[in-house]
Amino acid sequence: MRKYIIVLFVSFILFKCSSEKEQIAVTPEDYHALIDKVTDIMVHDIFSPPVASRVYVYPNIAAYQVLNGCEGNYKSLSDQLNGLKPISKPMEDSTVNKKLASIIAYLDIAKDLVFSKEMITNYRDSLYTVWSSQNATDFEKAKNYGLLHSEHIGSWMQQDRYNETRTMPEFTVHSKDPSRWQPTPPAYMKGIEPNWKKIRTFVLDSASQFKPVPPPPFSLEKGSAFYKELTGVYNIGKEIVKKGDDSEEVKIAQFWDCNPYVAVNKGHFMFASKKITPGAHWMGICKIANKTSNADFEKTVYAYTKTSIALADGFISCWDEKYRSNLIRPETLINKYIDEDWVPLLQTPPFPEYTSGHSVVSGAAAEVLTSVFGDNFAFDDTTEIPYGLPVRSYKSFREAAKEAAISRVYGGIHYNAAVYVGIDQGINVGKWVNSKIRFED
Repeated sequence: MRKYIIVLFVSFILFKCSSEKEQIAVTPEDYHALIDKVTDIMVHDIFSPPVASRVYVYPNIAAYQVLNGCEGNYKSLSDQLNGLKPISKPMEDSTVNKKLASIIAYLDIAKDLVFSKEMITNYRDSLYTVWSSQNATDFEKAKNYGLLHSEHIGSWMQQDRYNETRTMPEFTVHSKDPSRWQPTPPAYMKGIEPNWKKIRTFVLDSASQFKPVPPPPFSLEKGSAFYKELTGVYNIGKEIVKKGDDSEEVKIAQFWDCNPYVAVNKGHFMFASKKITPGAHWMGICKIANKTSNADFEKTVYAYTKTSIALADGFISCWDEKYRSNLIRPETLINKYIDEDWVPLLQTPPFPEYTSGHSVVSGAAAEVLTSVFGDNFAFDDTTEIPYGLPVRSYKSFREAAKEAAISRVYGGIHYNAAVYVGIDQGINVGKWVNSKIRFED
């Protein structure tokens, strides 16, 4: 009898180990590949910076909730994010491959957010084929579990008022008011996403929770605070030209350009030079931090999710101010009142000036990344290599954020006030995310 029990016990252990080995292996690299794929599709589709932040945040939340919605290493975001309730049918099963399920949920949400759906469904189907061949039972269980959660997150996502903003009036340009924003060359595009402040926030109490101080009062009188801001941009631009293309200011401005709307003239044709958005750059930095620190799968998803939430609320906060102050860009005023031949180092993006979007979202992302990986986290930023730019190194996320902010002044597209007030605005958003959401018990 004793021998029979021992044989049964050994058989159980061997069967258990065999089952664990058969489970489809999922690594942090698989999750990084998801982020990279979505980024590539967004560059292809030319998403605006605010909309791109929405494309990042919902798939990450879906993946995070698969891992932690019922029981996991981190705390569920249900009842923490605005409007997100617990899933009614958790279908908890200890044998479900949650890592695999989280990737499936990510893909399912992402396909509903991009324009080129075929690109992501083809990618998904190729993965499905591989997983099914490795272990059909494990894959089907994970798929059912992942899709259950993605359906729940998808229903919540549809209530964020994004669809309503697609039918709201476009931005009206008041050309008779010299202080108000006007479309800029070379494409003279209309102001993008004037109603973004109406998107449901994730953690912020409202879009205006961290409403910044107003910009200096508009004035073209020499000696006024605003005129000093204007001539400051002009003079910095001239000094940079004197230094040449190899100057540090030029390198910084180009590295942080991240403008998906750059229009290129070639003969009688104009086309877009595709680049990542500022949010995509910070998601790239999150990837670097995860890999540098050898973060496991769960921490990787946690870091991406927290970063994407800060970016999403940062854009809502910034765009609320942009269309409130509705401030004209330096390029327009300099060409009209100072130097008609002056051209900024970077192409001016198509929306009002104040506050600086790069500054706000960089400040927000740096705060949450510091909370995840620690202060003085040194890293080499390789994010822009695919776009022909070299590596830049930073001693901390906050140092990178400050450089991203000042790059907009070097680029000639922002006044100083928009940069310095903007980064403080973003820091407030990031700190609020850190204090408001409990990711760990």
